[in-house]
Formats: sequence, structure tokens, C-alpha cells
Amino acid sequence: MERDPRIRPALLQERYQGKVRCLTCERRCLLEEGKEGFCKTRRNVGGTLYTLVYGEIAPGESGIALNPIEKKPIYHFKPGTMCLTVGTWSCNFSCPWCQNHSISKRPDLIGTGYYLDPETFLELAEEMGAEGTSISFNEPTLLLEYSLDVFHLAKKRGLYNTYVTNGYMTLEALRLLIQSGLDAMNIDMKGSAETYRRFCGADGEVVWRNARFAKGEGIWVELTTLIIPGVNDDEGTLRGIARRIRRELGSDTPWHVTGYYPAYRFTAPPTPLATVQRAWEIGKEEGLDFVYVGNFPGHPLENTYCPNCGLLIVERAGFGVRRVRLENSSCPRCHVALPIKV
Repeated sequence: MERDPRIRPALLQERYQGKVRCLTCERRCLLEEGKEGFCKTRRNVGGTLYTLVYGEIAPGESGIALNPIEKKPIYHFKPGTMCLTVGTWSCNFSCPWCQNHSISKRPDLIGTGYYLDPETFLELAEEMGAEGTSISFNEPTLLLEYSLDVFHLAKKRGLYNTYVTNGYMTLEALRLLIQSGLDAMNIDMKGSAETYRRFCGADGEVVWRNARFAKGEGIWVELTTLIIPGVNDDEGTLRGIARRIRRELGSDTPWHVTGYYPAYRFTAPPTPLATVQRAWEIGKEEGLDFVYVGNFPGHPLENTYCPNCGLLIVERAGFGVRRVRLENSSCPRCHVALPIKV
């Protein structure tokens, strides 16, 4: 098993009576001998849980790419910088509208990618001029063991580390990520409890718990809600998300409201711009300082404005940054402190 560098003992597991419980995400799959969990990236072999995807990168730009950090999207941490991003196969959610289904819904392709060891990944990042790393594209929690090694080595090289996640990892996994050097994360906030239960097969409270914990540990946290017609575009759901962000994470937590396009098994029409703009209005009505319209390149509401005086602080064009107007982390006009780490 261990001759293939992608196949290694999983870090978080409980063994008993020939079965193994995976403690990587909150599904906590209990596996009999020879069986794999929900995500198919971990297998019980001889009473030990193995990850099958350590350092396995999906081919093409779906698996590795040099991205602006704004593409995550993360807007308030290192704006205008580039991060080398990697991802593998599969996911621990069952969303039928997945925008990255070519890799996240293909556990059958596990073993067909290529191996990229952490040292080579970081050497490549520096050669390409990246200032940080990102584990993304599919659900990064499935690359937990790899992420920990990458993050630890990245810190030694002076690089930052980011995660783009559905937020369904166990607290044990999240603690390890933070201890290894996680700096910032974007967490996908799908919608109401019913949205999570019906479409994702998951408990949304876990996601809120992890967002609170990460923020409390000093990790920069931003949230994204992909607004999907007939799923989470009603005012009650959107207002509920906005209220919880303000109450549990703070009014300075950025919320990205983005437009959906038909993908995978979901055929609802694309989200109208008016719906996304209404979500932006709801966020502002509920007291959030930084709400952003996404997936509509060039829209003025993808810019950052001072919540006190309205001055344009960060001007964006799609995933690019045209200018950043900060003086000692404050607005240059009214001098209010702004939560943006450059």
C-alpha cells in the first residue's frame, strides 16, 4: 500500500474491532475492511485507514493553477497577490449544482492524477512568483495530510496559506490546519439548515461552528453563498445568513454573494443579476460592512468601499486589482481602521 506515495496512513482515525472511523470530516464514516468512505478518498486496509490522494493532483488547470487570491474569492487578505492552487478528486458533499464537478464528482478517477510532493509544489510556487498557497478546486479537507505538510513548509519559505472549503472538517482537522500555518479561508455557506440537509446531505451547524472557531483563532475568514434559483434565493434564507454572519462572526466579515450557472445535475436557469444585487442589499440592511457581488465581472459592487465614508478603497476588475488605497490599514479620507491585510 505505502509504496505509492499518494497512499499513506490517514492522520485522524479511530480503530476498533476491525473497523475504522474516519475523523477527517464530520461525516465520520465507519468503514469495514476494504471499504471506502463517502468521499472514496480513504480506505480501511487491515484495520488501518489510508488516504488514497496524498499529493495527487488532478490534471490540467482543474488541478493546479496560479490564481489571483481574489479568485478564491478572498478580498481582504493580501489583495492583488497570486497563490499557487492545487486540488484533487472528489468531495464530501452531494450538491447537485457543483460548479467544479469535473473533479469533485469523479472519485472514479482517484489514482489517475499525478503526484506532486510538498517540496516540489512550493518550489514551483516560488518559481512562478506566487506569494502563497491555496488548497481548493475540490474539497480541500480531503487533502488534509498533504495540506498540513505544505502549510508547514510554506511558512518556512515566507508564503501564506489559504483554504477554500465547504467547512465540514472536524474540529480536530481544523485545529491541525491552524497549527500548521493556515492564514485565511473562504467558507461556502450554502443556505438554510434545510438546504444543507436536502441538497448536501450535511448539517449546516457544523459549518457555522467551524467558521466561528477559525475566526476566534485569528484566521481571516470570508464567506461565499452561491445563490441558486429555487434553492436559497428567497429573502428569508438570505437574511438569515446575513444576520448570523453579523451576530456570530462580526459585521467586518466579508460576504460574497455570487451568481450560479447550470452545472452537473442542476438545470435551473442562471441567477439573475437582480437577485444577486438584492442579496447584496439584504447583507447591507442586516449591518454587514463588506458585501460583494460575484460572477458578474466588472460590477461596481465587487469593489471595496469604506463603510464609514464610502470612499473607494480597493478597485477591482474581475479577479484583478487596479489599486489599493490604504494608509496604515485605514481609510485615507476618514481614517477609520479597515480589516484588510496587505
